Amino acid sequence: MWRNILGRAALRKIKPFSDSTSATHFRGILSSIDLAGSVRTRLPTNPVNELVRARSVLHDHHFAFRGFATAAQTIDSTDPEDESSSGSDEVNELMTAMEKETERVRKKARLAAKQPMKVVAGMGAQKYYSLKQRQVKLETEEWEKAAKECQEIIEDMCEQKLAPNLPYVKSLFLGWFEPLRDAIQADLDGFKVKKGKIPYASYMEQLPADMMAVITMHKMMGLLMTNAEGVGVVKVVNAATQIGEAIEQEARINSFMKKAKKKKNVVDDESEAVDASGEIDTKETVKLKKQINTLLKKHKVRQVRGIVKAHDSFKAWGQEAQVKVGARLIQLLMETAYIQPPAEQFDDGPPEIRPAFKQSSRTVTIENKKLSRKYGCIECDPLIRKGLDKSARHMVIPYLPMLIPPQNWTGYDQGAHFFLPSYIMRTHGAKQQRVAIKRTPKEQLEPVFKALDTLGNTKWRINKKVLSLVDRIWANGGRVAGLVDRDDVPFPEEPDTEDQEEIKQWKWKMKEANKENSERHSQRCDVELKLEVARKMKDEEGFYFPHNVDFRGRAYPMHPYLNHLGSDLCRGILEFCEGKPLGESGLRWLKIHIANLYGGGVDKFAYKDRVAFTESHLEDIFDSSDRPLEGKRWWLNAEDPFQCLAACMNLSEALRSPFPEAAISHIPIHQDGSCNGLQHYAALGRDQIGAAAVNLFTGEKPADVYADIAARVLNIMRQDAEEDPETFPNATYAKLMLDQVDRKLVKQTVMTSVYGVTYSGARDQIKKRLKERGAFADDSQNFHASCYAARVTLKALEEMFEAARAIMSWFGECAKIIASQNKAVCWTTPLGLPVVQPYRKNERHLVKTTLQVLTLQRETEKVMARKQMTAFAPNFVHSLDGSHMMMTAVACNKAGLSFAGVHDSFWTHACDVELMNNILREKFVELYDKPILENLLESFQKSFPGLTFPPLPERGDFDLREVIRSPYFFN
Repeated sequence: MWRNILGRAALRKIKPFSDSTSATHFRGILSSIDLAGSVRTRLPTNPVNELVRARSVLHDHHFAFRGFATAAQTIDSTDPEDESSSGSDEVNELMTAMEKETERVRKKARLAAKQPMKVVAGMGAQKYYSLKQRQVKLETEEWEKAAKECQEIIEDMCEQKLAPNLPYVKSLFLGWFEPLRDAIQADLDGFKVKKGKIPYASYMEQLPADMMAVITMHKMMGLLMTNAEGVGVVKVVNAATQIGEAIEQEARINSFMKKAKKKKNVVDDESEAVDASGEIDTKETVKLKKQINTLLKKHKVRQVRGIVKAHDSFKAWGQEAQVKVGARLIQLLMETAYIQPPAEQFDDGPPEIRPAFKQSSRTVTIENKKLSRKYGCIECDPLIRKGLDKSARHMVIPYLPMLIPPQNWTGYDQGAHFFLPSYIMRTHGAKQQRVAIKRTPKEQLEPVFKALDTLGNTKWRINKKVLSLVDRIWANGGRVAGLVDRDDVPFPEEPDTEDQEEIKQWKWKMKEANKENSERHSQRCDVELKLEVARKMKDEEGFYFPHNVDFRGRAYPMHPYLNHLGSDLCRGILEFCEGKPLGESGLRWLKIHIANLYGGGVDKFAYKDRVAFTESHLEDIFDSSDRPLEGKRWWLNAEDPFQCLAACMNLSEALRSPFPEAAISHIPIHQDGSCNGLQHYAALGRDQIGAAAVNLFTGEKPADVYADIAARVLNIMRQDAEEDPETFPNATYAKLMLDQVDRKLVKQTVMTSVYGVTYSGARDQIKKRLKERGAFADDSQNFHASCYAARVTLKALEEMFEAARAIMSWFGECAKIIASQNKAVCWTTPLGLPVVQPYRKNERHLVKTTLQVLTLQRETEKVMARKQMTAFAPNFVHSLDGSHMMMTAVACNKAGLSFAGVHDSFWTHACDVELMNNILREKFVELYDKPILENLLESFQKSFPGLTFPPLPERGDFDLREVIRSPYFFN
């Protein structure tokens, strides 16, 4: 266009710069527009050179600025033979038009400069999309990367004719990889010949052999590390199911990625647009979306489902296909994986090469039943078992914390991770629950979606100082701050005697040593997995834990190893990514937090006394921070040592700074409910006595319900001890127990009473405490004393929490009536989440696999009536505490607070504790201002119109507004 204009100006013998004003305008315009059409920041010094450059550039690049076409057309329409016309008018018009356009571009640039850079999820857009790309790779390429690594190491070995110096487990994987891959490939090749005869062929063909080999090896080793049967052993059915699930999951991702690549190629060919998030819409997809939207507007949901199903080519395999694929891959692994003991174990003989895995069977007795069941299992060689606790760092862990905020939840399986399967509820195969949540309108679930999104958007980071210290302790053998000993218990020497009693004692000690070593091994594997995740994430600026809920509505992080629901080790290593100045209030709460973590009864003091405790130990706190292992080690006396140490480090930094209140803190400060289950019962029943016991209204110091129950138990036992043993046999046990009763003895029973603990459960809890103390040498005496103590504790509980017992009984009666009709108890939480109790009888389903006949469990229509009845009360209370936590999370987020929750423990920055305390109390009152029990009864009557339910239990006159003023409600 520019060339055309200048050319026509030459034909008309126009002197572009004859008019000084025009020349100035023209130079200004040319010098102010760069190649992209945006405003330049610097004016050119040589206008002639700039004009030449503009002409040469514009000759090669075709630009079209809005408003210029009219001016060009004006010149074009002028008769070139008309010599009388100088053309200056046309050029001036052109200059005016160009000036207007230039001013428009300049104005746009000025506005752009004033506007802040586009921010996505609290970070720059460019950074976000870079992290998103990494996140997608983490979710989709980990198995492929592991397979490539194996292949590259093998190729490197062949080139250099040398064995690489690899860690033990990696060397095992390397030795197993090629034979297993080749065996799987042979299967895949064989399927082409007899495809119709192999029931699992079509499933295995969905992934390449090398990826299936890597997944099988890693999953098998991971299962051997973390399963319930003990380290080094896993049930065949569990292994086959989990390996099959992992293969299906990767096949689904693989299928999606292939489709995405095809789509991208189509888009590239057709020059179709790609949006900012990297998502691609082909013409076909756009057309499909329009069709679906039109049908949705007409409420034609069935047609929409049909269209979506038709375009989703990947169909779920089902459990039977999963176990067949898993069993076949396990079989191939067992046939191809071998292990060779170190050469130094043999003198002159040839080294022994033996299978790495073997199949065996075990018989277990089902607890509380006189039934035993035999099941097949896979065991690894002792040499492999020995190295399992060092192998976590070499395992592929697909569900790592996310580098960017999780996707917002919008449906049952829509949210959280980008490609890894993510479900809003952990249904564990319960069909009715899954159907209920899928059918629930999205509008009803919106509060749950919002709460889970809030929890998932909390940004965390690794506390590098604490992690470094943990690594030092772990490298030196553990045994500190609750970390397990990395060495096994030595086995007792076999006695050189024929005395049967001594031999019996030796066998007993051997059994105990084996049990202890197995437990230590499991704990070591667990610590290694946690530390490996921490090491992977320590250099990240921050990360996120996507959350989902269990069937009762309690929220959990989806990542299984390192998260804030975990042990003291996990919590000590984690901290908020965002730091906030402590302020005067935050400094006080940090001191209270240290006292709470130290425990030992200090956490039951009044707040001012907890602050005083911390201030009286400042020298110990500084020493713990400066020399955690070389100093006095005060922090190791804490009940939560690693969390206490992290807080000590933060307080030390603050107090040593010129302005302690201005010091930045990343430490989450916890506010825990006082026996939270009983708090919910006291609120439901408006129970004055119960409310006083669990801090629902103001007191000078926190009430201690466990100590109160222990005192009641002791009074009952003192009275019983005065009775005549001849007529009252329990008098003997009462006398024996007088020295044993304290809050620790009864604490677990009190905690679980709200969740429907039975007499036998309470007996076992107390028996365990007495055994830990070594209270009675004789097992029979220990058992009978526990029986007596359990009865007395439950009696004391009934006396103190009479209203709670009445509500529990009402729950039980309602559940019994519903279950008698072979129906599952179901309700809707205050946040709109549907809950269906999953307790149904299972039937056995036999599946023939290449490895063995496996027994799968299938849900039947028959409910477990007793379980439906006993579980209802605790499940309902859990759904209420989950609702309270979610309501608090959303409100804290709205107030600008960082928030994390662990059921009845709410966390935020030290400076924000006061505000969070106000919010959580207000939300508790808001929750119980609703007629919860009335709504529940109404829902039962509506769902089961033919049944008659008992009337609601009488309630007290406790004023819920007292909770707002109670300092120790959560403390």
